[in-house]
Amino acid sequence: MAEKVAKIGVKREPGYLYFLRASDVWKTPMKRAGGPSAAGKAEKVASGGFKREEGYLYFLDSNGDVARAKRAVGGQKRKKATKKAAPKKAAKKAAKKPAKKAAKKVAKKKGKKR
Repeated sequence: MAEKVAKIGVKREPGYLYFLRASDVWKTPMKRAGGPSAAGKAEKVASGGFKREEGYLYFLDSNGDVARAKRAVGGQKRKKATKKAAPKKAAKKAAKKPAKKAAKKVAKKKGKKR
């Protein structure tokens, strides 16, 4: 699935995050909860000396070499539904009757004036 692009053989140290910037391998201290920020402390570990191509994801593999895999653009295809559910029939609604009592009370109040 992945193919090696450059054999670098980087030895990883615990507590560091390794990443690729252009074709070079860099490391930075991992952020710890409650600890100081590790911003701006990235160090260049090795030079890759390869050219990146569009449509590939480049990463550092378990052997410390740079590898690439085809980028999955658009995600996975969905399985087609084998059986569709029958459309639900709309339930008949009972016709609303006007409230007679409320209408009578309003009429009485309007008729009475003190």
